[in-house]
Amino acid sequence: MQKYSLALDLNNHPDLIAEYIEYHKNVWPEIRESIKDSGIINLEIYNVGDRLFMIIEADDNFSFAEKAKLDAENPKVQEWETLMWKFQKALPQAKSGEKWILMNKIFELKQD
Repeated sequence: MQKYSLALDLNNHPDLIAEYIEYHKNVWPEIRESIKDSGIINLEIYNVGDRLFMIIEADDNFSFAEKAKLDAENPKVQEWETLMWKFQKALPQAKSGEKWILMNKIFELKQD
């Protein structure tokens, strides 16, 4: 299994942040299905203020490139992504069109 952490910001407006959180209480079934179909086993999104943090656990065949390809071919995913962009704001270091940015793990503590 693979594990990834990603970050993204939200537009810093309380009403928009609240609306974004509401959408995520009832994510569209087609979006849930597209996530599962890409090989993602578990996906969690956390929020503090205008910052989002995502943890993805995926099977060994998962690929961000393949997920992006599948998403680009799925009209419902494109509709969701367009809607979510109303709330989201790219991180300062993001490339053009880039949303979620993969984070680097800098520390891990494991019990033996």
